[in-house]
Amino acid sequence: MEPIVLNTEIALVLGIIALAVFLFIVEWIRVDMVAILMTVLLPILNLVTPKEAFSGFSSNAVISIIAVIIIGAGLDKTGLINRVVQPVVKIAGNSASRVVIAMGATVAIISSFMQNIGAAALFLPAIRRVGKSMHLPLSQMLMPIGFCAILGGTITLVGSSPLILLNDLLLPYQLKPFGLFDVTPVGLALVGAGIATFILFGRFVLPKEKPDARREAMPTQATAYEDIGEVFELQAPADLTAFREPISVKQLRDTYQVNVVAYAGRDRLKMMTLPPDFEIRDNSHLAAFGKADNVRRLADDHGFTVKEGLQLFKEDFSQDRFGILEAVVAPRSELIGKTLRDVHFWEQYQVNPVALYRADQVYLSGLSSMVLRSGDSLVLEGSWDRFKILEEKHNFIFTTPVGEVLKPEKALAAGFWLAAALVMIIVFKMQLSVCLMTGAFGMILFRVLSIDEAYQAVDWRTVFLLAGLIPLGIATQKSGAAGWIAQTVLGLIGDVSPIGLLTAIAVLSTFFTLVISNVGATVLLVPLVVNMALATGTDPRMAALVVGLATSNSFILPTHQVNALYMGPGRYRSVDFMKAGGLMTVVFIVVLIAMLVLFYGI
Repeated sequence: MEPIVLNTEIALVLGIIALAVFLFIVEWIRVDMVAILMTVLLPILNLVTPKEAFSGFSSNAVISIIAVIIIGAGLDKTGLINRVVQPVVKIAGNSASRVVIAMGATVAIISSFMQNIGAAALFLPAIRRVGKSMHLPLSQMLMPIGFCAILGGTITLVGSSPLILLNDLLLPYQLKPFGLFDVTPVGLALVGAGIATFILFGRFVLPKEKPDARREAMPTQATAYEDIGEVFELQAPADLTAFREPISVKQLRDTYQVNVVAYAGRDRLKMMTLPPDFEIRDNSHLAAFGKADNVRRLADDHGFTVKEGLQLFKEDFSQDRFGILEAVVAPRSELIGKTLRDVHFWEQYQVNPVALYRADQVYLSGLSSMVLRSGDSLVLEGSWDRFKILEEKHNFIFTTPVGEVLKPEKALAAGFWLAAALVMIIVFKMQLSVCLMTGAFGMILFRVLSIDEAYQAVDWRTVFLLAGLIPLGIATQKSGAAGWIAQTVLGLIGDVSPIGLLTAIAVLSTFFTLVISNVGATVLLVPLVVNMALATGTDPRMAALVVGLATSNSFILPTHQVNALYMGPGRYRSVDFMKAGGLMTVVFIVVLIAMLVLFYGI
């Protein structure tokens, strides 16, 4: 390579790179604002043309990321991911190791086609539920499964932003682009190595905690309001009304402070909203909220059987469909001065009030006849779709956001359009952005998502971050800055073998992704490492691939979104990530280089 002399243009680019890295680290302004600054500063300094400055917004990578986010939101909207979770929970058994293997592998596969943070968030409620039911500490499960979500982004070329971006960064060098599954062998090996690391060494690097030693950091909806108790399923005796009048829902509430909220008769047809005068019949099944002592007293007095957990109503009370929310009577509500019975609340809104808070008093019975006042707070139980309707009436102010209404009937359509996008990529070998946007458009066309929901699902911060940093990569290449840095680094490290160079690139990428975003690290490093590879006779595509993969090696600090999400529920400290993440970082680099040697024959 002909020696490159440091000039004013190269110095300017190096200064801008240093400024971007500095702003990423100190976080004086948001990372997406740093990227926007690059799009403004570079053309002003005449380092790129105005067209090049904004070319990132129309790039294949940015369009692909937008489409992947929309597809992931569609899969989430239908509850398709949650359907996958349920059998995995059963397979996991009752040991932390099996939970890590089963859930870690599943979240990794899901993460290969959607954002890491989305896959991790979907699994968090399931992990909590498993930990509670099996008396397993969350700290032994969350970090390994979170790491698997991050590693899952290396399985396909659409699994993480750096890999989506990779082919665009290779275009100026006229290098052959990577296919969707070109990275799959390496990614699967990384996931397997990650799981094996925690199975073998987890007891040494994960924080020690006795089961049930502390309460969960965040209560579930069903236990968030201590006054209403828990949900139980009961069965009425065969002779309940043989020698007496039927018992009404109001009687049970007034006598035992137990709120019956769902009913199934002998034919097992369900009613999920029960007015106060509804009568309980022989052999019926009930779902009721109440404190355990009160429920047992009710069962003893009337011969009810308290079932072991929810059985008939299990699906109806899943977090996908059901919720408990607190709603405050609005100052100008139509309900002020009226009772719930007056407005036919149960029939009109089809949700169940289970408690009323007024000043410092809580009322669990007599709710139907209480005259409502402004500021009264009702605890309501019902389905998310009914809450949405109630919210639109503006009679209540909800203290927590109403949960998302799922569309399980659209699961087939969502699955079809995901499959269609993959077929277009694999079989017809069309451009990635076209294929993924086709899948996203199909989900909107078939009303899996509305167009507004699709826009809301997109993380525009990520879009602007990616689009804004692409021109910095162009400037680094055009000015010769990448070549000058490569020449300088090679002069410092001397002659190295291809394996040695790729290892050095992996370490460098790992360091960069700990202090700046993985997208920023990829944009800055790909031009640099391509030039280094060309200078040493190493395959430049492999050098770029190492950057795309190694920027997922973000385990030592809780700066990655997935690590930040799981840090609170797992009660982890930074030192916990340093211990487990330090080991995982070394394993990642070793497996990455070994697989590139074995699979690509370096």
